[in-house]
Amino acid sequence: MRWDRLFADLGAQLAAADSAELAGEVSDRTRREISRLHLADRARLAIGAEVSVRLGAAGTVSGRLEREGPGWWLLTGSAGIDQLVCTDAIAWVTGLPALAADPDAQSAVQARLGLNYALRGIARDRSPVTVVLTDASTCAGTIDRVGADFLDLAEHAPGEPRRAGAVRSARSIALSAIAVVRSG
Repeated sequence: MRWDRLFADLGAQLAAADSAELAGEVSDRTRREISRLHLADRARLAIGAEVSVRLGAAGTVSGRLEREGPGWWLLTGSAGIDQLVCTDAIAWVTGLPALAADPDAQSAVQARLGLNYALRGIARDRSPVTVVLTDASTCAGTIDRVGADFLDLAEHAPGEPRRAGAVRSARSIALSAIAVVRSG
């Protein structure tokens, strides 16, 4: 009988060691998988969610996450104001799910639809915008064109359509300096 108890005890110790090793391996793999994730991966699963985004000195913007792409998120805020958030300016976000989309699931086409693509869409639309820079300064006008690392803004009064007589000046803005572009 003593030998039965001895071997039962050894079997229990082996099972406990196997269980601890498996738990450690699962934890290690989980940490490794999480280390591959980006905010964009979490944002892909948050489409339709209400989020708040801190943009450093440019303040906090909130709204429903409508779309996301490489380098940008589109939020619809109160009163239907659209806000194109430049993700390089993000300090923190609330409202994202703990889960994330597979980082390898983004197609090659989606990967090319970066910030320049979204800004060119706004330029094509000829909508008046307010550009909030990372230092919290603002410029109002219409985006005339978008280059590789800049946009040209024809400055005029906020909400006013772009007309030759209304344009006060033209400003070239580095894309790296933009925190958010607001409609209207």
